[in-house]
Amino acid sequence: MDKRTGMDDAVLEAKLRDAVRIAERGRAHFVGFLDERQAGVAQSFMRHTGFSNFLFWGGYPEAERVLFGAFPDYQEACPEDFPLETFTVSYRMCDSLTHRDFLGALLSKGVVRETLGDILVEPGRAVLFSRAEVAEFLLQQTDKIGRVGVTLSRGAQEPLPVPHTFAPFSGVVASARLDCIVALAAGVSREKAAGLVSAGVVMLNHEVVTSVSTQVTEEAKLSIRGKGRYILDRIGPVTKKGRLSIAGRKYI
Repeated sequence: MDKRTGMDDAVLEAKLRDAVRIAERGRAHFVGFLDERQAGVAQSFMRHTGFSNFLFWGGYPEAERVLFGAFPDYQEACPEDFPLETFTVSYRMCDSLTHRDFLGALLSKGVVRETLGDILVEPGRAVLFSRAEVAEFLLQQTDKIGRVGVTLSRGAQEPLPVPHTFAPFSGVVASARLDCIVALAAGVSREKAAGLVSAGVVMLNHEVVTSVSTQVTEEAKLSIRGKGRYILDRIGPVTKKGRLSIAGRKYI
């Protein structure tokens, strides 16, 4: 069971199965918000079912918490059809609020975690995403976060607050195999990297992958238990010595 949501994989798969069944009967259906691990479970489940007309969307391209949408054959899967609302929370620049402050305050009001997406915080402003069905409740009930007075309004101006900071990494590898990429990202030998992959502690795009020969592509997300999380930004070009140039970022 995912302790943060109370939803185990069996419950999630049942919801996904229902979503597919509803879509096959001609109506789009949505599950979530899902965290990154759950999105990986959903991705794997869809691959095994053979259902392909689905999309993950969390309000912006880099969202970590996303809704899963299953769509009927006649309907293109697109972000505009997701039951999602975007809000801006404004407060004084001198007031210091964190993601934990916002999440704790909203949950204390009875909002279910599954109805909330990402919460992006910067000085004086936060942008949060929710399911449409809780939008009016949030508008009516959100005037304080802790002891800080706030104003909640629909929509958000770009650029959005930056959710993470990163440390860049780069180097050259023999190929885009998973063990090579893990070795570079984690700063370990290829033999050690192969052991990490085989041990099931490496997730590629939110799915556990145990094959060291799996090919990694640009924009892939990598999680190595005990080492960190990474985004692969660039694969290539090939150097004069025939090795592959790699560049990416580590979450810090």
